[in-house]
Amino acid sequence: MIKSASVCLLLLTLVLPGSVTEASPVKKQALKLPAHAVHPKVMPAAQLSVTPESTHSSGREIDQSHLRHLHPFAHDVVLIDVGHGGIDGGTSYGDILEKDINLAISRRLFMLLRKEGYHAVLNRDADYALSDDNRWHRTSSRHRRDLSQRKQLSSEIPTKLVVSVHVNWGKNASKRGGIVLHQSEGRSTLLAETIQEQLNLVYRSNNGIIVGKPYYLLNQTQVPAVIVETGFLSNMEDRKLLTSRNGQMMIAEAIADGIISYLTAL
Repeated sequence: MIKSASVCLLLLTLVLPGSVTEASPVKKQALKLPAHAVHPKVMPAAQLSVTPESTHSSGREIDQSHLRHLHPFAHDVVLIDVGHGGIDGGTSYGDILEKDINLAISRRLFMLLRKEGYHAVLNRDADYALSDDNRWHRTSSRHRRDLSQRKQLSSEIPTKLVVSVHVNWGKNASKRGGIVLHQSEGRSTLLAETIQEQLNLVYRSNNGIIVGKPYYLLNQTQVPAVIVETGFLSNMEDRKLLTSRNGQMMIAEAIADGIISYLTAL
C-alpha cells in the first residue's frame, strides 16, 4: 500500500486543516507560502551538466563545503513521505481514503517536529500525485514514476532520515495497531524500534517491526528509512483513531516521539 526534475516542497507554517472523518475527507486547498519555502527545481544528477561558471579557469575542483549555508536546505532534514495522493487513493473504506489520512497525520507530524526544533520537510502538502511531477523517469508506469520521485527527493536535499506514512489493511478485520517496516540496516532498525514502541503504547498492542524487503523506497533510499503503517483501516477501533482529530494527533505524536528518541540516541 505503499520520483526529481520539478519538485516543489512546501514547508507548512499554517494552522492545520480539519481532520479526516468518515463523512468528509481532507479538503484540497492551495497554500500561499513565502518564496524561500519553495524547493527549487532540480534535475537528477545524471542529467546535470558542468558549466564554465561551475569550475575554476585553472581546472581545479571547487571546494563548496563552505557554501552549504547557501543551500535552500542548510540542515539535514527529516523527510516525511506522505503516501499516495491524487489519482492514487491508497486503501479505502467507503468514502474514507488512505491518502487523506496520510496527509492529515503527516501535517501534524511535521508541525510537532518543527515545534521541537527539528528540520522537517513534507514531500506533498495537498492532494496530488507525485508522479505528475516526474518528467525524468521514462516509463509508462505511473506507479513507478511515483516511487522513483519519492526516492529521488532524498538525494536532492540533505536528508537525515525518511519516514513514509501509510495506512494498513487486512483481510482479517481483527488485525489492528501500527506496524513499522524497515531496511536491513542497523540505523533503520533502531528508528523502526523507537517508533514501534510508541505506536504500541497508543494502540495498547505488542506488534513487532518487520523488514520491508519488497518495498522500493526502502531498497533504493540511501539514508535510514522506515515505512509506518499507522493502523488498520479494516479494523473498526483503528478506523476511529485514524479518522478523528485526536486519534491522528496521538499517532503523529507517537511517530514524532520515536523519531526524537532515535535522533537523541545517535
